[in-house]
Amino acid sequence: MQIHQLPYTDPGVPDVRSGTRFLIWLGRMQLGGQVRALLWGLLLQLSIAGLPIGVGLAVQGVVDRDGGGLALGCGVVVALGAGIAVGDTMLHRTAVTNWITAAARVQQLLARRTAELGSLLTRRVAAGEVVAVSTGDVEKIGWFVEAFSRFAAAVLTLLAVCVGLIVYEPALGVVVAVGVPALALAALPLLPRATRRADEQREKAGKATELASDTVAGLRVLRGIGGEELFLGRYRAASQEVREAAVRSARMWALIAAVQVLLPGLLLIAVVVYGAGLALDGRITVGALVTVYGAVALTHHPLRNVEEIAMAYAFSRPSARRAARVLALSRVTDPSGGSGDRARQASGDLYDPVTGLIAPAGLLTAVVCGDPDAAGRLADRLGGHPAEPGDGHVSVRLGGVPLDELSLDAARTAVLVQDKEPVLLSGTLHDLLDVPSSGEVRPEDALAAAQCGDVLDALAQASVDGDGDPMRTRITERGRSLSGGQRQRLALARSLVTDPEVLVLDEPTSAVDSHTEARVADGVRKLRSGATTVVLASSPLLLDLADRVVLVHEGRAVAHGTHRALLADEPRYRAVVTRETEEEFAATTAAGLEALEGDTA
Repeated sequence: MQIHQLPYTDPGVPDVRSGTRFLIWLGRMQLGGQVRALLWGLLLQLSIAGLPIGVGLAVQGVVDRDGGGLALGCGVVVALGAGIAVGDTMLHRTAVTNWITAAARVQQLLARRTAELGSLLTRRVAAGEVVAVSTGDVEKIGWFVEAFSRFAAAVLTLLAVCVGLIVYEPALGVVVAVGVPALALAALPLLPRATRRADEQREKAGKATELASDTVAGLRVLRGIGGEELFLGRYRAASQEVREAAVRSARMWALIAAVQVLLPGLLLIAVVVYGAGLALDGRITVGALVTVYGAVALTHHPLRNVEEIAMAYAFSRPSARRAARVLALSRVTDPSGGSGDRARQASGDLYDPVTGLIAPAGLLTAVVCGDPDAAGRLADRLGGHPAEPGDGHVSVRLGGVPLDELSLDAARTAVLVQDKEPVLLSGTLHDLLDVPSSGEVRPEDALAAAQCGDVLDALAQASVDGDGDPMRTRITERGRSLSGGQRQRLALARSLVTDPEVLVLDEPTSAVDSHTEARVADGVRKLRSGATTVVLASSPLLLDLADRVVLVHEGRAVAHGTHRALLADEPRYRAVVTRETEEEFAATTAAGLEALEGDTA
C-alpha cells in the first residue's frame, strides 16, 4: 500500500483483545511494507557496518605500501557509501509510508466504528478520549509499526557484525560478540519502570484532554454561570500533573540513553586496549585493529534502534490499548447485517421488547419518560443500539424485523434518531442539508416546518458574498455563532429532509420558547403526515398534538392514550407532565368543582 492509494478499500477486522495484540495485528497487515523496510534497513546498516573493512584495507595498504590494497580499500568505501545513500533514502521513504499507512488504517477503523455507533459512542467512551485516540494515539501507534522493521534490521546487523568479527579476527571478535548483546540487553531492567511512567503520563494526558474538550464544549454555559476560573484552575492542576509525569518519564528515558552511550564507550575502550596489546605482540595487523575498532564504534547506530523500539513500544502500548478499547465497542452481534430483501421488508409498527413500547405505523407517537437518562437509552434502542449491557441483544423490531439483523445502511434508512444535543458540522447551510434522503422532502419545506425563518434571516445578514443567500452562508463549527434554539431547529430540519421510514426525536424543542414550540410541533405533524414519528418529550404542547401518547414508567410502557385522557386518568402521567402531585391535583379539581357549583347557583 502506497500513500497515494489511501484510503484502504477495507481496513480489516482488528484484533482488539489487548493493546499488544492490536499492535501485532497492525504489523501483520503492514507485512509488505515491513519487509521492504527491513531490506532497505539491512542495506543501510550493513553498509555502515562494512565501512571499517574498507578503511582497514586502505590503512593496511598504506602501511604495506601496497597501491593495490589502498585502491581496493577506497573502492570498498565508495561502494559502501553508495549503499548508505541508497539505503538511507529508500528506508526513509518506506518507513514514512509504513507510518502514515498504519496511522491511516487505525483512523479508518476508528471512523468506521464511530459511524456504526453514532451518538452511542460518547455514551460509552468520553469524547476527550475519542479525540486523544484519533490524534496523538494514532501517531504513536504508527511510530511503533514503522520502527519495528528498522529494529529487526538493526538486530540482524548486530548479529552479522559479531559473526563477521569472529570469523575475521577471532581474538577480538569474541570480545565484541560477548559485549554487544550485553549492551543491547543492558537497558532491559530499566524498561518496566520506564513503561509504567509512560503509561502514567499517557493516562494523565488523556484526562487533561478530556477535561479540555468538555470545557470547550460547555464554554458558553460556563460563562453564563461564571465558572471559567473554576474549570481553568482544574485544567491548570491537570496540566501540571501531566508535566510532572512527563518529567518523571523523561528521567527514565534519559537514564536509558545514558546507558546506551556509556556502555558502548566502555566496550570501545576495552577493544582498543586489548587490540593494541595484540598488535604490539604482532598477533594482529594494524589494519585489522582499525577494522575492529571501526566496527565497534559504528555499533552505536543499530543500538540506537534498540533503544528507539523500546521507547516506541512503551509509548504506543497504552495508545494501542485505548484504541483497542474503542474499537472493541460494537453495535450488534452481527454487524454485517441481513440481506437486501429483508431490509426492504423493514416497515410497519416499531416495537421495543424491553419497554413494551409500540409506535403504530403512520402515526405521531409521543413518549413520556420521567427519567431523562432512561429516555436517552430508549432513543438509542429505537435506533438499533443496545444501550445497556443488561438489555442483552434484544433488538427493536420494525414490522417484525429486528433492526440489528439489518445492515447499518438499511437500519439507518429505516429509522433515524435525532439526539437530544445534535451537532452541526461546519460548512454552508446547503452542505448541512445535503444528506442522504428519499428526495420526497425539499429543504425549504423542512426549514419551514422547523420554523427556521429567523435563522435564515440571520444567515442572510451574515452572508459574506453580499448576495444575501442564506444557503451559501458558512455555519461555524458546531454552529457556535447561532443560539441553542437556532441550532436545534436547523438539526430538526436536517432530520426532516432525510424523510426516513421512522423518525425518532429526543426533546426536539427543549431550547425554544413555547410559541415557537407550538409552531414547530404543528409543522412536524403536517410534514410527517402518514409517516411514523416518535417524539420523546414532556411538553404539553407537543403531547397534545400527538396521535398517541405512551407513558414509560420504571422502564416499562404502563399506559397509552391521548394526552387529555392520560392527564385526567393517569396520576403518574400527570405527575411527570404537570409536575403536580396527586394531592395537589385533587385540591385543584375540588376547587374547580366548587367554583362551577357556585356559578351554577
